[in-house]
Amino acid sequence: MKVRICNANYPNWITLNVKSHLPEKLIKLDELARNLWSVWNQPAKELFRSLDPELYKEVDHNPMELLYRMDYDKLEELADDPEVIGRMEKVYKEFKSYMSVKPNTDRPSVAYFCMEYGMHHTLKIYSGGLGILAGDYMKEASDSNVNMCGIGFLYRYGYFTQSLSLDGQQIANYEPQDFDRLPIDKVLDEHGNQIMVDVPFPGRDVHAGLWVAHVGRVELYLLDTDNQFNADADRTITHSLYGGDWENRIKQEFLLGIGGVLALKRLGITKDIYHCNEGHAALCNVQRLVDYVEEGLNFNEALELVRASSLYTVHTPVPAGHDYFDENLFGRYMGGYPSRLGITWDEFIGLGRTNPEDKNEKFCMSTFCCKTCQEVNGVSYLHQNVSRDMFQHIWKGYFPQESHVGYVTNGVHFPTWCAFEWKTVYKKYFDKTFMSDQSNANIWEAIYNVPDKVVWETRTALKEKLVRFIRARFRESWLKNQGDPSRVVSLLEKINPNALTIGFARRFATYKRAHLLFTDLDRLSKIVNNPNYPVQFIFAGKAHPADGAGQGLIKKIFEISQRPEFIGKILFLENYDIQLARRLVSGVDIWMNTPTRPLEASGTSGEKALMNGVVNFSVLDGWWYEGYREGAGWALTEKRTYDNQEYQDRLDASTIYSMLEQEIIPLYYARNAQGYSENWVRVVKNSIAKIAPHYTMKRQLDDYYEKFYGPLAEHMKVLSADNNRKAKELAAWKENVAEKWDAIRIVSSEKSENISSNDVISGKQFTVSYVIDEAGLDDAIGVDLVIMSTIDGNEHFYKACPMELVKREGNLYTFKISMAMDLAGTFKVAYRMYPKHSLLTHRQDFCYVRWFY
Repeated sequence: MKVRICNANYPNWITLNVKSHLPEKLIKLDELARNLWSVWNQPAKELFRSLDPELYKEVDHNPMELLYRMDYDKLEELADDPEVIGRMEKVYKEFKSYMSVKPNTDRPSVAYFCMEYGMHHTLKIYSGGLGILAGDYMKEASDSNVNMCGIGFLYRYGYFTQSLSLDGQQIANYEPQDFDRLPIDKVLDEHGNQIMVDVPFPGRDVHAGLWVAHVGRVELYLLDTDNQFNADADRTITHSLYGGDWENRIKQEFLLGIGGVLALKRLGITKDIYHCNEGHAALCNVQRLVDYVEEGLNFNEALELVRASSLYTVHTPVPAGHDYFDENLFGRYMGGYPSRLGITWDEFIGLGRTNPEDKNEKFCMSTFCCKTCQEVNGVSYLHQNVSRDMFQHIWKGYFPQESHVGYVTNGVHFPTWCAFEWKTVYKKYFDKTFMSDQSNANIWEAIYNVPDKVVWETRTALKEKLVRFIRARFRESWLKNQGDPSRVVSLLEKINPNALTIGFARRFATYKRAHLLFTDLDRLSKIVNNPNYPVQFIFAGKAHPADGAGQGLIKKIFEISQRPEFIGKILFLENYDIQLARRLVSGVDIWMNTPTRPLEASGTSGEKALMNGVVNFSVLDGWWYEGYREGAGWALTEKRTYDNQEYQDRLDASTIYSMLEQEIIPLYYARNAQGYSENWVRVVKNSIAKIAPHYTMKRQLDDYYEKFYGPLAEHMKVLSADNNRKAKELAAWKENVAEKWDAIRIVSSEKSENISSNDVISGKQFTVSYVIDEAGLDDAIGVDLVIMSTIDGNEHFYKACPMELVKREGNLYTFKISMAMDLAGTFKVAYRMYPKHSLLTHRQDFCYVRWFY
């Protein structure tokens, strides 16, 4: 017999999770670790850190991982420590008291759909600003005690971890998450099994496991397809955030929208309002329409109810932020839905087109949201106007100035982003009601009572903390990736905690203009190398793996930072995440932002910075357009001098250099005998007192309730009462008007001589009247006189003046207006007919318009 040298088969490994068994005395730690409340509660964080400071640091401040990895003997030792038990009991008592408060039933309940949520840096289900905002929103929903739940994904790999090669090229690393070591739980059925949501993809069901992240008092439900019940191609749907091709994108958005609503149904959850946070969640309205139709309503009736309870928030004017799908691809996934809704395919796909009859136009999720949500909002005052321009063609016949698109300016969750050092100051000097009344500007005025030296020392301590963090976090990776160890050591030593430190950290897209600072390197070198007034710049941020231009910017900044004159003066910190962001927004002196106008929808990093006494220096765009106050930061004008972007960039760069050289740097270094700049502290105090209270997440949440959730819920209550009677009436009325629209005719008109001859004198009245045959409708028509002004050869909307209904004889309605022009100049006028009904919340709700002269 032949004897082999080696004969062995492959092992069949079985995963065995050996979890540390908590002693009975410490069992409350498990409950605390499983709720993200500990993320923004300082005593809870300190409790977990105290259990094992080194391990807590090693597990990246993840309480679940900490308990998972702690040695049982160590736990037994802690269980016998009265000080540990006392600290745990104190935190647990605070937690239970917090959790015991019931949701405020006076406010509408909300289901919040978003593709990403930034809760904690170890829960990698976020990429950037959108996710951080959604995470902050969930936290504030908990703090404000509202009835809200979130819907999102539990990604196996999340967004990528960023590292840089020796030459500064971004490297995207996708690292799997171990769900068992995250602060999440499986949602279990009555038999103790994880609930699986069966989502009807074309030709098969995709089975999504349901998880829950407990965010204080509210729940964030997360769908996960990476399980044994799915084929390999479907297991990857929830692997990566914003990863893959367009087919994977539509799979994700199908799962979020359709699957998200099915998940709520499976849990028996219904809400008053369904909030689509960006267009990724648009298809939730498809499933909601299907549900109403299957209950017995027709499509138009169902649409009234869905619209009345839906809000769409748009976050960007940049085209890449809006998803467009080819009809063939869209049809593969959505082809079965028109028949379920009782409409044609053309009618269905037309809901996602600006021009429904244009067969070449792709289906846009944002357009679909605009048509199936009664309310739409931007995320700052300026972004409202940009969004009105962007969406104006959806509602033809109305000008952007007349659009119903509103806004709620983004805010930030104060307990998450305010450093412990500043919380201590605020607690000492501010009113005791501060945390429950964060938007009260009067309370923030107390910052002026804080001694200047305390403000300066707090800022100095946080900057030193940032420098220590950089040296500790990046030493190892820089030694590995940047070659010469002596160069790395020199770099670390040159980071100066006493220098004026300016931060620039955000997603690296070209419109963010991270390159502006490097327009004149000689001038920049003089600024950072002034021995008497040292300055250093810290950059951080990721570029999308498919964004070559954004990656090129990172590479360019990295290369410049490696030049001898900039070593230690310009830093690029890799893998920008929540943890790094918290250090930066509290540790730098100035937060700089230089977007291309008006492409910054809102931005929130500067808001986080000002909560920590960091001063903003930004283009007047996004939130800073409305937030800036003179003497409380610095601003580049929102007005463009040049249409040519290159020329504008050069001008802005020169302005930045000049402001730094002539104003900002001298102010910072104008030290008194006690070693600090009184005038700089004044700017810090002004920033905190005059700006900070207006940009908390509490204010944002309150705004959503006041402007949108409350009015939507009231309207929905009216439409849905008495077996949806008003919804049915409104739908029937719209059908009747649509059927007779083309039969409505102008019978006659009368115009006073001055307007008939086109020779109007300002201040002198003219009169216009029209008799309209409404074709059997009952007072269903309104008429406007619309005026356009001509300025510098360009036409601008001036105003729309409603004409008064003065007479009715059968089907004949007489409309009349008497008015005078208050200004001289060149104007154009036309007349606009539109439907009117007491249940229409705005004109775009039923956008039928006919122009005449």
